[in-house]
Amino acid sequence: MSKNRYTRLLGIVPLFGMLLLGGCNWTLLDPVGQVGVEQRNLIITATLLMLLVVVPVIVMTFAFAWKYRASNTKATYAPKWSHSTKIEIAVWLVPVLIIIALGYITYKSTHELDPYRPLESDVAPITIEVVALDWKWLFIYPEQGIATVNKIVFPANTPINFKVTSDAVMNSFFIPGLGGQIYAMAGMQTKLHLIANQNAELDGISANYSGAGFTGMKFKAIATTQEDFNAWVQEAKSSPKQLEKAEYEALAKPSQNNPVELYSSYTPDLFQKIIDKYEGMKPGKPVKHEKKEVAAVEGTDANSHSAAGAEE
Repeated sequence: MSKNRYTRLLGIVPLFGMLLLGGCNWTLLDPVGQVGVEQRNLIITATLLMLLVVVPVIVMTFAFAWKYRASNTKATYAPKWSHSTKIEIAVWLVPVLIIIALGYITYKSTHELDPYRPLESDVAPITIEVVALDWKWLFIYPEQGIATVNKIVFPANTPINFKVTSDAVMNSFFIPGLGGQIYAMAGMQTKLHLIANQNAELDGISANYSGAGFTGMKFKAIATTQEDFNAWVQEAKSSPKQLEKAEYEALAKPSQNNPVELYSSYTPDLFQKIIDKYEGMKPGKPVKHEKKEVAAVEGTDANSHSAAGAEE
């Protein structure tokens, strides 16, 4: 195959790259939540600031290549040129100013968009406890006394206090349309505060690879009116399913593409019990059999001392 053919094939590669990007959507740039809007504005602001350097460099690259081309005899030829104060100032001062601006914006937004920071609102928030399982999401409503699988419903314009943990490998809880993302880890609780500014049906996903069923680990997040939310809660409370210990153990087993399920009740303090299951895994806390071994050793030492005292 000739070199020209190789060149043509390489020219097609970017086209395939564009086709692969066809599956992307603009959810992050068209959010319906306050947090998502602020994050979108941060992304746009940071991108524009960086383009202040990138765009002029691209333009000057083509301009210099054209001006100083071999056929342009009018261009100044200075083979011994090595320094320009104006260029040095421009090359160093502009990026430094941009870095300072980005640093300030990042510092300010990092504190304002802290996922652990409750949102200010005149409306009382609702709490939703989130448990990442293999490969589905369990949602517990402690104030309403219900639980769901792969679906959450909440009133629009009402802050949502998410408490997140995992009863499987580490995962990541993410609703792109509302903004924010937080990891779910076994034996730990993380927090995320979000709000929807309007009624909407959003997609929730797992943003951290967790095995074979990762691609199907999705859920629906529906922001609706307070009346519709109350009606949905009543629907859940009328469900014949109850998430007792045996039912939860069955649910926690690995399974893929689980359907939406509603539970009218659940085991008391289920969320905290899931966290406490991994208490022995925390640093500095011996597991039960270690405690028994320590006690046995201490008893042996005590008997040895007693025997030594008797001999004396």
